[in-house]
Amino acid sequence: MENKSYLKSLKNDLPAGLVVFLVALPLCLGIALASGAPMLSGIIAGVVGGVVIGLLSGSHTSVSGPAAGLIIIVLSAITTLGSYEAFLLSLVLAGVIQLLLGLLKAGVISLYFPSNVIKGMLAAIGLTLILKQIPHFLGVDGDDFGEMEFFQKDGNTTFSYLADAFEDVNFGVMITGAISFAILLLWESKWVQRLNALKQIPGALVAVMFGVLTNLFYSFSLPNFAIAQSHLVTLPSFQSIGDIGDALVFPDFSAFSNYQVYITAITLAFVASLETLLSLEAVDKLDTQKRVTPQNRELMAQGAGNILSGLIGGLPITAVIVRSSANINAGATTKLSAIFHALLLLGTVFFIPSLLMLIPNACLAAILILTGYKLTKLIIFREYYRKGWDQFLPFILTILVMLVSDLLKGVGAGLLVAIFFIIRTNVRHSF
Repeated sequence: MENKSYLKSLKNDLPAGLVVFLVALPLCLGIALASGAPMLSGIIAGVVGGVVIGLLSGSHTSVSGPAAGLIIIVLSAITTLGSYEAFLLSLVLAGVIQLLLGLLKAGVISLYFPSNVIKGMLAAIGLTLILKQIPHFLGVDGDDFGEMEFFQKDGNTTFSYLADAFEDVNFGVMITGAISFAILLLWESKWVQRLNALKQIPGALVAVMFGVLTNLFYSFSLPNFAIAQSHLVTLPSFQSIGDIGDALVFPDFSAFSNYQVYITAITLAFVASLETLLSLEAVDKLDTQKRVTPQNRELMAQGAGNILSGLIGGLPITAVIVRSSANINAGATTKLSAIFHALLLLGTVFFIPSLLMLIPNACLAAILILTGYKLTKLIIFREYYRKGWDQFLPFILTILVMLVSDLLKGVGAGLLVAIFFIIRTNVRHSF
């Protein structure tokens, strides 16, 4: 019966998988670069997250892969442990810990996060996406595509860098991004949705194709507007299957005697598990069918994925809200979309990298800006404001703290305020 359901959903899941692939590809590479890891490690994590966790997970719409929230932990751990190979051993052990957490039914912790905090987390992610992608949209790509931190390595902040971006606009890139964004909006209009022939084609694919064609037109007719390679998708290059084997990195099992390996493993396991559970809670709220993901099964799936990723040289994996929300917004209904996106990652990176390297980052930024807008519509702020301060304050505090720090600190701040209001309400209405 379930197989029939998957077959029926193919018309929705394959286009959604394509959209997620277009979003995931630069994020996988950008996160690997920002983490100080080999470029291929991000692709490995994306493929394992999509195929292995996609098959084992009980979630229908979440997408797993390398997460921007773990960049600082990975970067610090590689420095502390002295090599990426020693870090991979920590990742394998972290996966084992996650398996144990699932068996011990530790996933229940996600049930204690109030809905206003989860909605605040989604809105903050939406705002962060918009703020972080505007420089790429304008052709000012000083930061890595997957970089999500407020305080940057060069001493700037998201806001200061954004202000600088408007002073140094690349008009060729901006026009390309604007065309892509206009196509995305057009594809969501009632006019296109009424035409079955157009409705079956993903708007993101059309936007990317027009972006590539626009840049080719620049190259031949308006060379001053031509987009430089630094503003296009960047991929590792492989001449043969043997090159792929040579690029793989494996754990250094001799590092078992280093106690820092175990500290890193415990840190990774708990942070990745919490980020996964929070993302799943948010994804379940976005799911139009209102399905609930079994948390303990998810922890075990994530553990298996991280063990395999660590064994073959990949980055840590979590359920990631950016790709998951893009997946849902693209119309995905089952886990086939996550698996399909991973197969696309695997195939296209190895077999047609030169074609992908024609894609302007501005097109991908347009996709993420629209995704961010859908997560942080003004109506959501109005809804929680009308519910009163006990609902609005945890919601808005989660957003503000996440914007200037990270996901876990933002959720922690919102949760503390939510608990205060819950306790106050119980004291006022105690029996």
